[in-house]
Amino acid sequence: MSAEIRAWVKEYEQKLRAEARTEGHREGLNEGRAEEAARAVLTALRVRGIAVPDVARERILAEKDPDTLERWLERAIVAGSLAEVLDGLS
Repeated sequence: MSAEIRAWVKEYEQKLRAEARTEGHREGLNEGRAEEAARAVLTALRVRGIAVPDVARERILAEKDPDTLERWLERAIVAGSLAEVLDGLS
């Protein structure tokens, strides 16, 4: 393999590693944001005096979709019950 090709391969590998680090960083940020949003939902429910059973708490903390978490937070601020907050809660 020529020196030119080795240099290109090395540069390409470095680029791939940098992209992987950037993607990992982005995923970490998104996970952190989802966790904070879930905790905000739980805080709103706690402040409003709405009991949250363990199964519902786990469901809220496991949710990663920002739109769903935002919808739940909006509902938690005005809801009278947990069933009014979470979609499909039986």
